[in-house]
Amino acid sequence: MPFTLAALPYAQDALEPVISAKTLSYHYGKHHKGYVDKLNERVAETRYAAMKLEEIVVKTAGSADKSDIFNNAAQVWNHDFYWNSLSPKGGGEPPGDLGRKIEKQFGSYEEFLDEFAKAGIGCFGSGWAWLVESRGVLKITKTANAENPLSEKQGKTLLALDVWEHAYYLDYQNKRDDYLKTVLNKLLNWDFARMNLSETTKRRSVHVEI
Repeated sequence: MPFTLAALPYAQDALEPVISAKTLSYHYGKHHKGYVDKLNERVAETRYAAMKLEEIVVKTAGSADKSDIFNNAAQVWNHDFYWNSLSPKGGGEPPGDLGRKIEKQFGSYEEFLDEFAKAGIGCFGSGWAWLVESRGVLKITKTANAENPLSEKQGKTLLALDVWEHAYYLDYQNKRDDYLKTVLNKLLNWDFARMNLSETTKRRSVHVEI
């Protein structure tokens, strides 16, 4: 099989109490794994089996007859990015150039957090909220279902927040806003964001290794 379930960058209980081990077990072990398994089934004996994940996302985006391949490939990519966007040692205002860039473009770190939370809360149904960089400008965006900054050509992805119900319902029930605000305050992996921003500055590429 060409695609495998990437290992989590931390133990399944490492994000408690913000995200419980039970949520992580279902989210990672059932939902994320399910997308990987379905993607392998859909691309078997097709030209997509030899492509990188990002390439599949880009080439199948917007194609109605390839929507099943796109949805599973994009969700694998989205989840790989989401797990790395979180850290048990995360949270707090980022230091250095990224912190200064956030303050300049959003007014303050608090305003940045508020806008990021509003993007996730404002997703109708299932979707994602993203911090991206486009031509030197930081932006907060949102996408529906499996769509992502690759498929919608929004720029270079720095951070991802999952706002599908399975990401938070066991811990927060229907209180998506509580989930988002807690994750934003306590789990954001600024080392990962800075790495992505650094790669953007160096290569101006849509590809990131995670």
